[in-house]
Amino acid sequence: MGEMITVTIQGEKRQYESGVCLMDIAEEMQSQYEDDIILASFHGRLMELHGRLFEDGELTFITTDDKNGRRAYRRSVVFLMQRALMSLYPAGGVDIKVDHSLGQGYFCRINVDVVDEQLLWALEREMRSLVKKDLPLKKRTIKTREARKIFASRGMSEKENLMKYRTSSNINVYDLDGCIDYFYGYMAPSTGMLPYFSLHPYADGFVLQFPGKNTKEVAEFAPANKLFEILQASENWGKDMNIPTVGALNDAICQGKMRDIILSQEAYMERRIGALAEKIVADPNKKFVLIAGPSSSGKTTFSHRLSAQLRALGVNPHPIPLDDYYLDRDQIPLDEFGEKDFESIEGLDIDLFNADMQKLLSGERVLLPSFNFKIGKREYKDHYMQLGNRDILVIEGIHGLNERMSASLPRECKFKIYISALTQLNIDEHNPLATTDGRLIRRIVRDARTRGTSAQETIAMWDSVRRGEEKNIFPFQEEADEMFNSALIYEMAVLKTYAQPQLLAIEPGCKEYAEAKRLLKLLDYFLNIPADDICNNSIVREFIGGSCFNV
Repeated sequence: MGEMITVTIQGEKRQYESGVCLMDIAEEMQSQYEDDIILASFHGRLMELHGRLFEDGELTFITTDDKNGRRAYRRSVVFLMQRALMSLYPAGGVDIKVDHSLGQGYFCRINVDVVDEQLLWALEREMRSLVKKDLPLKKRTIKTREARKIFASRGMSEKENLMKYRTSSNINVYDLDGCIDYFYGYMAPSTGMLPYFSLHPYADGFVLQFPGKNTKEVAEFAPANKLFEILQASENWGKDMNIPTVGALNDAICQGKMRDIILSQEAYMERRIGALAEKIVADPNKKFVLIAGPSSSGKTTFSHRLSAQLRALGVNPHPIPLDDYYLDRDQIPLDEFGEKDFESIEGLDIDLFNADMQKLLSGERVLLPSFNFKIGKREYKDHYMQLGNRDILVIEGIHGLNERMSASLPRECKFKIYISALTQLNIDEHNPLATTDGRLIRRIVRDARTRGTSAQETIAMWDSVRRGEEKNIFPFQEEADEMFNSALIYEMAVLKTYAQPQLLAIEPGCKEYAEAKRLLKLLDYFLNIPADDICNNSIVREFIGGSCFNV
């Protein structure tokens, strides 16, 4: 027996021979986990299960219920799908493009004339055959220049272009039975760990559906049609600008085109906001504009810009934050962890809000509350309001789309807007850029500037923020009359300058270090651009500073 090492797992010290494979330990421990083990964390550093241990330390297993585990599972299923397509088209020339996330799945396209149920049935059957074979996903390190040649020869032009801007001389690629690709993040060890997926025809492509909360059951396919339409519109605009991917954005930066692109993007956004204002004003019954969206969507700046457009059309917008209707802090309900749940709709005085809005609708003069966050109580000062013929209330808050919030108001009086930052960029053909990552980076930058909150603190609270969004915002997004995408095609290249130092300040060993490292790797794909050419009413200014609005 060789040298022994001590590995601490769930507080218990275990002895293993130096060089032990993580997969062997995972198989030994799997019975103690409800969900499938897919990754590991050693000394706070994520590792794939084909890795080996050569020193003492604390080992934690990551299951498919963990966010990092879910990401690894989804990436690996995409790779599985690519390999299955190779079997269907052995002559080559046919590939899958992963466009963007949609609910619990990815919307994908195949470059063939028709993507129908027969093709998807054959593709899914081949994927399941590969799962049964339990083939390894082999990782190897090669020279970046060699990887570029491989991707170019296989028609992966987006991936080849992305590698052009990679400063490292080496790159990790994965090989699945002859299918070679690069993925942004860690992967499962073998196809046998990837049994849960389904394929559904949708629009001119299909959706690769994954498990939801139940990690061993594929989520029901319920297409979000409005969300899909706004994603497609944004993607098409990016293609029109010849910037569908991160590599293409880097090309534009190197070619000195960014000033024109920034001006075009902002003009496009202003035109869409103006069109929304015209639609609202065209119906004189609309008195309540309700705006909701997840964290760091740019709701505040959007509300200001929409109000400016409404004023230009001759109406008088009046902002009302739903936060002013918070219950006093000692009345806020508790969540499942015993903490005050400030994101629950039960934390708002729904009855008072409806009563005030009804009075305003009937022409009464109403004294509106304001919430004092320092003392945690509602206050009444000199905020009187009375609606005239040309007055409109612009109401912003996370529960704006929930019909409970405004149940007493006639539906014809309300215009609901869902806003989110739905990035139109992809990293490359098979790696979509998660909209959640874009919002998290926005929030890291803004929190550091306006609240003195470190990136570590922002990352620590992000899971709680996401749970609130899943419960209180996303279920109601399809009830919106209109959706607005606040993502800017150039913003990650600007945010990088502000976010990178914040993330680098997170020390190894911290719980948030792995997430910081992942985000730093993402930002490393982007070239920097300065903020000089960004106008002062841009949504990006809400995060980096310099806005003309009080944000």
